[in-house]
Order: sequence, then structure tokens, then C-alpha cells
Amino acid sequence: MHRTSRRLLGGLLALGVTVGATACGDDGAGPTGTASAEGGWSFTDDLGTTVELDEAPTRIAGLNDLAASLWNYGIEPVATFGQTSAEDDVAFEGRDLSDVAIVGSAYGEIDLEALAAADPDLIVTTIYPADSSGEIPADTAGYGFNDMAQQQQVAEIAPIVTIAYRGSAADVIERVVDLAWALGVDTEGGEVAAARADFEAASETLTEAAGSGVSLLPVFATEADGWWMAKAADDPQLALYQDLGVTFVDPGGEDYFWNAVGWEEVPDHPSDVLLYSLRFSMTPEEIAGQPTAALLPAVQAGQLHPWKYIG
Repeated sequence: MHRTSRRLLGGLLALGVTVGATACGDDGAGPTGTASAEGGWSFTDDLGTTVELDEAPTRIAGLNDLAASLWNYGIEPVATFGQTSAEDDVAFEGRDLSDVAIVGSAYGEIDLEALAAADPDLIVTTIYPADSSGEIPADTAGYGFNDMAQQQQVAEIAPIVTIAYRGSAADVIERVVDLAWALGVDTEGGEVAAARADFEAASETLTEAAGSGVSLLPVFATEADGWWMAKAADDPQLALYQDLGVTFVDPGGEDYFWNAVGWEEVPDHPSDVLLYSLRFSMTPEEIAGQPTAALLPAVQAGQLHPWKYIG
């Protein structure tokens, strides 16, 4: 496999995450969100919950992942929470956070008083299925909440809209576009139309590069917890790339989304390219410094590329 092909494919995957966050689907009609001339507003989320307000919300707070996606459409959040502080989150790279209240910097730790002080009209979050079926059991807390009790406390501050992270990223993007449209964004013209064109062009380039047959393995690596390998079919971003022709290594295992192994088993999962998570994972240099990881073809070829893992 030619090294240039591996480098091109890895680089395009990194680009695809960035472009994908700002692209949108073909349907900008916003079928589940409305804002009437009288000022009434409603949106039906992916749990089937319809949020109805007297007027369109303008002060949006929520989970880092979704708040960052909406910001790509010009909707700046008033407050964010997530696995880490927005200041340390790659999804907010280049953003001015001076007017954003960071009310949570660890999973499930949300400063309710600070969130209430930000005075949001609407709170947005995501949710993952329980398994590869894509089903979301009833009474499942949204991502970022410890449990339903905490979610209810947050819902007393402002209503919550939940977007499901399942299937292909193309589907997730379309749902984010529906929400952005409902919030007043022109999703058919201007910067959004330009981003859609960039996304489509990048998709074609990625499909062409993927024809080389280069194999990729997305990983989250830590010295203490070992080698976590993502299953492409269970991650919307990776599933989109797979639909575009990218070949991912099947990491095996029975668990949903990840197969985690100890460092001694790392050589059993070779690939041409490694995608390393930009969230909490070891750096390429740290990975290459591990004796077993150093045996991998991707590490020996220097083919480690960033993966802006969302979630």
C-alpha cells in the first residue's frame, strides 16, 4: 500500500469531521420544527418529545458536542457542559468563549445554579442507543447527565431537546440542520450552502482515496485503561466514512461501540492507518513509545492521524 495513499486517506478523514459538522442534508424544510408568525415555536426531538414555547428560543445552552455543532450555524451558546471544559474541547477550537458560561467540565457534573444564571430558553443534548440495534430504551438519560433525576433538575431550568447519535453522520447532520432551521438559520443559502458543497466535494475525494483499500483503526489509548478500538458501524461519523468506501478494521468483541483490550493484545489488531482520539487519548508519540504499539504497521509507517471523536 503506497504511503501517499495512507496519508491522503488519514488526512481526509480528519477533514471530513470538520466539514461534516458544518454541512447539511438536502432537506432544509425543518419538518419537525416550526416558528409561526404569531411567535409560537415547537420542535419534536429524536425521543418523540415536542417542545413548545411562546416564541422562538434565542438563548441556547447544552452539551459541548451539540452546542459546538449549532455554533457552526451561527448559534452561539450561552452555556455549555460536557466531558471536559469547552476551553479544552477540540470542538470549540478557534471560538471566543468569553461570553459562554462553562457550567460543567466533567461528565455528569453540572453547576445547576450557574446554568440557571445563564438564563437559557432551551437546552440541547444528545443521546446514544443502548446497542447496535439503534434502539433507545425509555427513561434513558441524555448524554452528559448522570441520571434521569439530574436531567429533570436541568429540565426545570429550561426545556430539553435531544438529538440521537445513531446511524450515519449524514442522518445526524440532517437532524442538527432541522434544529438550526427551527432556530431561525437559513439552511439553504449563504455559508451553509457553501459548507454543503465543500462536504460533498470532500466526500467524493474520500471515496476516490478509499479505493486504494487502505485499512484504518480508530483508537482511544491510555496507559491505565489500555487500547480501546471503535466499531465503525456504531459511530455515526465512522459509519458515514464506511458508507463512502473507507475500510475499517473490525476490532471484534461483543460490546457496543468499543472493543477494549490490554496492551499485550495490541499487535493482534494491525492496520495501515491509526486514528487517535483527540479527546483524552495518548499522543502519537506516546502511542509509538509503547513496545507493543510500536509493532503495528501504522506506527512503523508513521501513519497516525487525529480523530475528532464526538461523544
